[in-house]
Amino acid sequence: MARPLLRLIVLLTFLLPAGPSLAQVAFPQSSLEVVGADGGHHRFMVELAVTPDQLAQGLMYRTKMAADAGMLFDFGVPKPIAMWMKNTVIPLDMLFIDESGVVTGIAQRTIPHSTVTIASPGPVKAVLEVNGGTAARLHVQVGDKIVHPLFAPRP
Repeated sequence: MARPLLRLIVLLTFLLPAGPSLAQVAFPQSSLEVVGADGGHHRFMVELAVTPDQLAQGLMYRTKMAADAGMLFDFGVPKPIAMWMKNTVIPLDMLFIDESGVVTGIAQRTIPHSTVTIASPGPVKAVLEVNGGTAARLHVQVGDKIVHPLFAPRP
């Protein structure tokens, strides 16, 4: 009797999702640049969160991220945004960005797994999430510019 049960457990191990990693949605990638008021230019390769599933998942369950990587959340039209860190394992910096690509607020070194909401300082079109401490390390400040097609002027 124990042997058939063992076979069932082994079979289920291969058939059932092994935690949240198998439920991950795919994200397209793009490059962007942060241009500082001090003249500094910092390039990042980011994943784009645009669909409802992508926006909901974000960087949850990630255990690491390259120093020049991030995720750009596109909310379509400017509006007040509130985010949290539930199920997010790594600390992040959140850059709140208006429709012209200007950084309007920065939440630094957010706390992993926290359910405290982190609100934008007003209506924003997008949020760029990068590794915690990146904004301080690169001297990113409110007023800096994000260069990406998402913020290109419309004709």
